[in-house]
Amino acid sequence: MQDAAAVLDVIGKRGARGLPVERLYRQLFNPQLFLMAYGKLYSNKGAMTPGVTGETVDGMSLAKIGAVIGALRAERYRWQPVKRVYIPKKNGKKRPLGLPTWSDKLVAEVVRLLLEAYYEPRFSGRSHGFRPGRGCHTALSEVVETWKGTHWFIEGDISDCLDVSSHCSPC
Repeated sequence: MQDAAAVLDVIGKRGARGLPVERLYRQLFNPQLFLMAYGKLYSNKGAMTPGVTGETVDGMSLAKIGAVIGALRAERYRWQPVKRVYIPKKNGKKRPLGLPTWSDKLVAEVVRLLLEAYYEPRFSGRSHGFRPGRGCHTALSEVVETWKGTHWFIEGDISDCLDVSSHCSPC
């Protein structure tokens, strides 16, 4: 199998040029990509939190990666249900949190690596959400550096309003 960094580099170059990527699913059979994904996930605090199967990062091995790849190759890999827990918030309410199994986290990270390699070069430089090396702080830095005439920003949370508003009424 090819080196994971080389595979992601080729996919990124094709994405930057707007060329299609064919048979991307076959890259899910590359153990190097799973090792790269493991390297990104194993140190997270949630890696030792079991999902519905009780599986955690400490049960990971090359044999386990081989089993996951074998299931993907045979098209019999099935995502497991996500364990739902509720985390208390400061206001007394509870926030739902989903805990996937370790194998699902690993496969999802490999898919994220592949898709990010292809689409990241195509995104706007003004986009900061859910991108590597970007986030709230880079967006705020851009506001400070670029938007010189701006004096006020109004922040609001409309998430609770969406539940009660009528979706059928005309605008």
